[in-house]
Amino acid sequence: MISDWFSRVGSAIPRGFSRHYILELLSEQPMTGKEIIDKAIVQTGGKWKPSPGLIYPLLGRLLGEGLIEEHENGRYRVTKKGISISSDIKSAHNIIQKHLEVVFRIGNMGRFMTMDLLDRLSAIGSTLSSNLDRMTEEEKNKYKEFLVNELNKLSKQDKIKIHDKNIDESNIL
Repeated sequence: MISDWFSRVGSAIPRGFSRHYILELLSEQPMTGKEIIDKAIVQTGGKWKPSPGLIYPLLGRLLGEGLIEEHENGRYRVTKKGISISSDIKSAHNIIQKHLEVVFRIGNMGRFMTMDLLDRLSAIGSTLSSNLDRMTEEEKNKYKEFLVNELNKLSKQDKIKIHDKNIDESNIL
């Protein structure tokens, strides 16, 4: 995840990325704040060195929002609510990425612009998901409807591709 980002943009970290990154790490295994910092440094080859002044206040906000919980050993673990939000972010990211694959065909410049756009949209999705507790029911339903509609479009598109492939293979045989 993070290594892909750095391979494309160098050392720039988009707004909201740290929050998403911490949720992803904690969904893999419980960690302390120091372990999160150390993992980020290792994964980026030292290009990103998040400070305790970034990580610990962010952990506090995630605790306050009920997205993570702290255990007596000082390790943090993602909660069901945190897993749900992280899953929403991944789904939105995947939806957008699949729809933008068409743009990749226009060459390297189009690919770079598409990846930058995808990262920005992912940050927007992260911001939306992190504010679910502040949304009205109507806003939550509209957000859910959007995600479901996009997933349905992807599913239909994937079924068509699979169906077309089967037809092509039967014509060849």
